[in-house]
Amino acid sequence: MPAQQKKIIFCVAGALSFACALGTAAAVGTQLWVQGTILCKTGALLVNATGQELEKFIGKIQYGLFYGERVRQCGLGGRPFQFSFFPDLLKIIPASIHVSVILFCTVLIIFALVGTGFFMFNAFGSPYETLHGPLGLYLWTFVACSCGCLIMILFASEVKIHHLSEKIANFKEGSFAFKTHSEQFANSFWIILVCSLVQFLNALLIRFAGFEFPFSKSKDSGTTTGAVDLMY
Repeated sequence: MPAQQKKIIFCVAGALSFACALGTAAAVGTQLWVQGTILCKTGALLVNATGQELEKFIGKIQYGLFYGERVRQCGLGGRPFQFSFFPDLLKIIPASIHVSVILFCTVLIIFALVGTGFFMFNAFGSPYETLHGPLGLYLWTFVACSCGCLIMILFASEVKIHHLSEKIANFKEGSFAFKTHSEQFANSFWIILVCSLVQFLNALLIRFAGFEFPFSKSKDSGTTTGAVDLMY
C-alpha cells in the first residue's frame, strides 16, 4: 500500500483512539451508567396497592462509578437523596469489583492515548523500534479493547449478579424495604462498548494497512525482517 494511504489510515485510527479516550474519560465522570426504578415494597404492602396505585410507590434511581441519586416514593411524594460510593456505600457494595472497574477505565484511557501517539508516530515519523511498528500498534489496541470488555463484564456482574441497585435503594433505610422494579444500562455504559468496538476497528485498520499479525511469520520468507522493513 502506498505510504500516503498508510498515513491516512493511521491518522483515522489515531483520531478514533483519541475519541475513545475522551469518551471514556467523560463516561467515568457521569452518573449515567445505570437508570431504573425502585418499588417501595413495604409501603405498597401496607395499603395493598395494585395497578395505578403502585405508581405512588415507584421511585427513580441513577448512578455511575462515583456518585448517583435516588428518589424514594412511599406514597407521600418523591424525596431525592444524593449518595457517593466513596466512602458512603463502600461497606455494602462489592468494593473489589467496583474499584477494578475504575482501574480498568483508567487503563483504557491511558492506552487509548498511548495508541493515539503511536498511530500518529507511525503516520508522520520513522519507526526505529519494534514497539513503534506493527507490534506496538497491535499491542496498545489489544490492551485497550480488552480493558473495555472487562469493564462491561465486571460492571454488568456488579449490577445484575450482586444486585447493586437494590443495595443502593436500601441504603440507610430502616423500616422501609425497596426492590428493583426496572433497570437498564444508560449512555455511559454503552460508550464503553463503542470504545471497545473502536479499538477492534483500529486493529482491522492496521491489518488493512498491510501488516500481518505480529506473531505470525510468513512461510515464504526465510529471513526475519524488522519493524522498519514492515513499515517501508
